[in-house]
Amino acid sequence: MVYEQIEGRLTALQDADTRERYARLLGLHRQHFRAGPLYALSAPGRAEIIGNHTDHNRGRVLAAAINLDTAAVVSPREDLRVRLFSEGYGLIELGLDNLKPGAQQAGSSAALIAGVAEGLVKRGYSIGGFDAVVGSQVLSGSGLSSSAAFEVLVCYIFDVLFNGSSVDFISRAQIGQYAENVHFGKPSGLMDQMASSSGGLVAIDFREAIPQVDTIRFSYREVGYAMVIVNTGGSHDNLTEAYAAIPREMKAAAAVLGGETLSEVPFETFTDNLRRVREEAGDRALLRALHFYQENRRVAQAADALREGNLPAFFKAVNESGLSSETQLQNIHVNEKEQPMALALALARETLRGQGACRVHGGGFAGTTLNFVPLDMLEGFTHAMEALFGPGCCHSLDVRLEGPARIF
Repeated sequence: MVYEQIEGRLTALQDADTRERYARLLGLHRQHFRAGPLYALSAPGRAEIIGNHTDHNRGRVLAAAINLDTAAVVSPREDLRVRLFSEGYGLIELGLDNLKPGAQQAGSSAALIAGVAEGLVKRGYSIGGFDAVVGSQVLSGSGLSSSAAFEVLVCYIFDVLFNGSSVDFISRAQIGQYAENVHFGKPSGLMDQMASSSGGLVAIDFREAIPQVDTIRFSYREVGYAMVIVNTGGSHDNLTEAYAAIPREMKAAAAVLGGETLSEVPFETFTDNLRRVREEAGDRALLRALHFYQENRRVAQAADALREGNLPAFFKAVNESGLSSETQLQNIHVNEKEQPMALALALARETLRGQGACRVHGGGFAGTTLNFVPLDMLEGFTHAMEALFGPGCCHSLDVRLEGPARIF
């Protein structure tokens, strides 16, 4: 009767696609697991609005939860076993009796689950086993942080089932980052998890140990724009060193002036010692450090502009961010023959003709761009991008105002 009762509740969901999606997940849960108290939970992906490569040096970021999510139909167990069936990936099984880093294979979903569980236990929260079916709209490799959405969702599952929804959004984000850094083995910053965990547009200042988070309630569609992510199809293979060099060189510039990160070095101290930083850390490190300071200012300007409803000022900051990423941060080009990001940005500027804005999205080099497109230009913009990068390369999004949520 449990499944039938839940199926009856699906009729309350207004969107037909959402009803169909949860009905499918419910059916898969019935197929793979035993009945029990059932919950449908959701956690959003995220978009980086502005603040390119600033979080790892304890800078500022403006990010947003988006209206694509990772969802689960889940039931609690009476033991410490987790069984998770993921659409397109199959069944994951693990025990929660050994949560030491390395107990699960690094780079696996099981490692993320174990890492979230350990992170909760370290903070005094309860954990337990569960059976879950998971489906995601946040496709892996889309640049919208499928990993953060999964981490936040898993933390929310433990929270709803065993802690009475008592975990605050900052702790939830930090637990997700811990799982990714320590158990999964990826040295990510906290921006992705924070945006997914908080919901809405979030201006985040990472300078202190506890990040300062200011939520801005804003919808781009309500003011006539789509937030479009363009997947250029560029490969991230062999780019690990390119990504790692950015925080390393920024920190090398900071070290010249006695700081561990650039956030510890006042801008005036930096500008008074440009020659010294250049001589000891190199030209590119100097340029990347300058990007950091300027990008921090742009984040504050963009956040203020959104609060005031000043779209021209916001778009100006976004476009300046894109130019700085290209010329100072230098995370646009892969090599002489492969320059998908530069192509996507050049085509966006040609298509938008001074309207909206565009910039690199996320880590750069390959992957995705972020574009703010007037709704009356969206069809033409999408057609132009698909002609170059293939059908389905565009994801037209808006801000999701809530973080993880219980659907029923």
